Amino acid sequence: MASAAGSSDGSDEIATVRIDLLDTDPPIWREVEVPTALTLKALHQVIQVEMGWFDQHLWEFTIDRQQYGPSLGGDWGLTPRRSADKVRLAEVLKPRRTRIDYLYDFGDSWDVRLTVSKVRAGDPALIYPRHVGGERNGPPEDCGGLPGFYYLLEALADPKHEEHAELSEWIGAYDPEAIDVELIEAGLKRLAKRRRTATARASRKAAD
Repeated sequence: MASAAGSSDGSDEIATVRIDLLDTDPPIWREVEVPTALTLKALHQVIQVEMGWFDQHLWEFTIDRQQYGPSLGGDWGLTPRRSADKVRLAEVLKPRRTRIDYLYDFGDSWDVRLTVSKVRAGDPALIYPRHVGGERNGPPEDCGGLPGFYYLLEALADPKHEEHAELSEWIGAYDPEAIDVELIEAGLKRLAKRRRTATARASRKAAD
């Protein structure tokens, strides 16, 4: 898709991305503004920061039945995957709204739905990616997927639960209702700085 504003690679435009962790009740979601020039690999990193995950497992995007993932030298299943670091968000956008499925951790199977909308010119005074909002803490890594997550919450909420003490010690200071916005914003700033450094390096190399 050609960019709605700026250059064809989306270097001067942003989009709003709604991130929904599927089948959670009450809902766990985030909203973030990102440059459409981000690669899908960089978008994966944004999701990791927003959900409080640590990028310790395999992941993939699915867009119109095409799968995108990390460059690991081969496909993991029947459908050939494209390298997520070679495709920009701007290249997969549709008019008005784009739906992207994201799977993180093929064991715990965190299914995430991304809804990309409001493609527009970015504000030069702001730094992107930019956290906009959300509700509830992301599930901790390696807790056993949704069944394990809700079992964990049940055990933490009940001091008489047979695994309350053990799981409380394992999880530490975890509040399922709280979002650490400062931590998210710090993580996104690191991603933005990394992106600016890479862009500057590419510009210098092109000028040589």
